[in-house]
Amino acid sequence: MAEKIKVGIIGCGGIANQKHLPALKTQFDRLEIVGFCDIKPERAEKAAKEYGTPDAKVYTDYKEMLKDESIVTIHVLTPNVSHCPLTCDALMAGKHVICEKPMAATPEDAQKMLDAQKASGKILTIGYQNRCRQDSLTLKKMCERGDLGDIYYAKAHAVRRRGVPTWGVFPNKALQGGGPLIDIGTHSLDLTLWMMNNYKPKSVMGASFQKLGRSLQPGEQGNMMGVWDPETYEVEDSAFGFVTMENGAVIVIEASWALNTLDVSEALTELCGTKAGADMKDGLRINTVVFDKMTTIKPECRTPKGVDFFAGMSALRPEVYECKRFYDAVEGKGEPVVKPEEAFVVTQILDAIYKSAQTGKLIEF
Repeated sequence: MAEKIKVGIIGCGGIANQKHLPALKTQFDRLEIVGFCDIKPERAEKAAKEYGTPDAKVYTDYKEMLKDESIVTIHVLTPNVSHCPLTCDALMAGKHVICEKPMAATPEDAQKMLDAQKASGKILTIGYQNRCRQDSLTLKKMCERGDLGDIYYAKAHAVRRRGVPTWGVFPNKALQGGGPLIDIGTHSLDLTLWMMNNYKPKSVMGASFQKLGRSLQPGEQGNMMGVWDPETYEVEDSAFGFVTMENGAVIVIEASWALNTLDVSEALTELCGTKAGADMKDGLRINTVVFDKMTTIKPECRTPKGVDFFAGMSALRPEVYECKRFYDAVEGKGEPVVKPEEAFVVTQILDAIYKSAQTGKLIEF
């Protein structure tokens, strides 16, 4: 049997335990996790006990783990502002890297990551697993086939009515770089750009609001994720952007953790093309005209939940598909789902929305 790929984890918090570690477990026939790093050693120890090899090592300094020449891949699963230094160091240490979304907190940091990837010759991908949903993969194939024609107007939806995350460092601007726009808006924008296959923004106008996060007190928040502390809430609670692309296409992006609206939808895109349109508001829906009649087509894209009904069912889960594609690429079998150059443009646009919101001015590229 071929030697298994050795994996190192930097950051053993929520996203590691909810997404990456369970997905990695499905690939244990070809990989093993030998290193776990976290600034809180108890978290790394817990993850190592559950997912690591019997001799897996625990670290509080990621640079010590990068010295292990046997480690082939690194998962960077830390707050946004640390993505850049950790990823660059891992790449330059000769490791392939999958970094959680967003790529970075600023375009400058994202550019450093691109430069490190090119200098190292290693694989870098970003964790936009919503591309890996069955509805997303189906719509992407339709877009590539030209079913929608020229897509000239789109909406990127990431709206929660009351969904402020109350764990980790989410409301901490210094560590996260922002609130819902950079947290969940990044997913919907990535989906939209990917479907349009359009990565050339021309200008951005944006607005952001901190109307509820700082003012709503415990007992009046109605938050589905528990009570947040308004005293330590430092980021926006909603943000909106209007993006014009070089070819004239337009994208509207909306993101919120707290907004007084019933029209909620997260990590969804809506596309309008010259031949047809599509949205994901009630499953994947294609709107077109057939025999002079307005027609809606609904492909069946739901992934059954729970137990595996047939062999390979788990591979349909987005996080597993993303993980499999990354390790296929590491083995020289194709490419990861997300190219770092694509994720770079997402970061550029998000940063421009924040800058426009702050200055009140149009940001031109």
